[in-house]
Amino acid sequence: MVSDPISDMLARLRNAALARHELTRLPSSKLKTSIAQLLKAEGYVADVRTEEWGEGKHQMLTIVLKYSNERESAFRGMRRVSRAGRRVYVRHDQIPRVLSGLGVSILSTSHGLMTDKEARRRKVGGELLCEVW
Repeated sequence: MVSDPISDMLARLRNAALARHELTRLPSSKLKTSIAQLLKAEGYVADVRTEEWGEGKHQMLTIVLKYSNERESAFRGMRRVSRAGRRVYVRHDQIPRVLSGLGVSILSTSHGLMTDKEARRRKVGGELLCEVW
């Protein structure tokens, strides 16, 4: 069992992109599915689907990676900000900009998961989960 599923998800995405894999599969959860949907909406991954996998019919999250014509990944890096040992909470006016607005932060708020731009627009803060650029 993984102690931090979000870090595991980000590591799997980074490793799959470095190996130029077409897709990656990981155990599904509502939180990971929501993060993957936000990454799709921001253009960092091509597709997200939930599938039955194996004999036990476990729910697996399949993420199809997105590449340029030169086979470069759509994202340059991913970083987990809030960890189990150090939670990071921010107000709406203290949300950091990733690469001066070129990247995106994902926050867990009282209104659900959202990007930093959406959180600033709705003036809501929360836990800063990860950054993608």
